[in-house]
Amino acid sequence: MWKSILNTLGGVALGLMLAVGAGAQQAEIEGTISSQIEAFKADDFEQAFTYASPRLQDLFQTPQNFQRIVTQGYPMVWRPADVQYLELLDHGGSLWQKVQIIDEKGVMHLLLYRMQETEEGWRIAGVQILEAPQPTV
Repeated sequence: MWKSILNTLGGVALGLMLAVGAGAQQAEIEGTISSQIEAFKADDFEQAFTYASPRLQDLFQTPQNFQRIVTQGYPMVWRPADVQYLELLDHGGSLWQKVQIIDEKGVMHLLLYRMQETEEGWRIAGVQILEAPQPTV
């Protein structure tokens, strides 16, 4: 009987440790995204560029190229009115943070941020715009 109780307590402890680890991971991921968005708000594209994964940095080559893509293709990220973090998804071994952004015009956007863990911490490896649900009238 004691063995059963100890096994149950061990399972509960392991579950709690995994939950705390996942929570810390999500907090770090949200921190990376938030830091990039704050840099965008300040028009500090050099700083914002540092939160991109090495692959994206190679792809865009310069903060100026990155700025052009963000301001033209992702204006809701460049000038958000509100940002809310939704669920963190594990898809095929990749972590994706779902984010709801309300732009300056009050339009809601849903985005998936593909995250990559590097030696420097979590970096953004891509952003996919999802079709946001339309409000019901």
